[in-house]
Amino acid sequence: MAVTINTRKAATIDDALLKRWAVVPAAIIADVSKAAALVDPAIRPLRPAGQQPRLMGRAVTAICAPPDFGAVLAALDDVQPGDVLVIDAQGYRTHAMIGEILGGFLRRRGAAGIVCDGAVRDVAELAGWDGFSVFSRFISPAGPTGWSQGTVNGVAQIGGRSITPGDLLIGDDDGLVALTPEMIRTLIEAAEAKMALEVKWQADLASGKSVKETFGL
Repeated sequence: MAVTINTRKAATIDDALLKRWAVVPAAIIADVSKAAALVDPAIRPLRPAGQQPRLMGRAVTAICAPPDFGAVLAALDDVQPGDVLVIDAQGYRTHAMIGEILGGFLRRRGAAGIVCDGAVRDVAELAGWDGFSVFSRFISPAGPTGWSQGTVNGVAQIGGRSITPGDLLIGDDDGLVALTPEMIRTLIEAAEAKMALEVKWQADLASGKSVKETFGL
């Protein structure tokens, strides 16, 4: 069975709009999307809180048939600077789908990082690279056992979310969210308004206002 490779047809998103999203925390996005953008919180960053590089990039998807990782191999050359390799490994925990060698290849290509709904390995190396962010459900020392199956740039299922090539992945210490092109366009004003409101709440509480006054209870 050969790996199926689809041509990525990502929607064009204005650079100015992406810059606005670059400062929005995952928690804000989860709130304003009413959790529609949320990816399973069990998919966690490798680094501890306070040390995690922010993840932001457009998805290139690799849909695997673990323990075969053919889709990962086939997807690597499609990853462009700023992209995120999104690995749908069906939550498979026994065999890692990527590690230091291929992660290093992606980093040298300028990728933003990796999201794996499955396992990764060589985590000391993966977690040690500044500016390259890795989120994974599991860690396993066992490597893949085949490289002939899977799909590149199909619709992936990651932590309960359908991820289409070109969707925007944003991740930080709190977890992961995924924005469709429509969400990117329609939620930015609500996200910025919620950020401003939280700044006001902080200022009101710091000034001595009560919780009741601050939140209008």
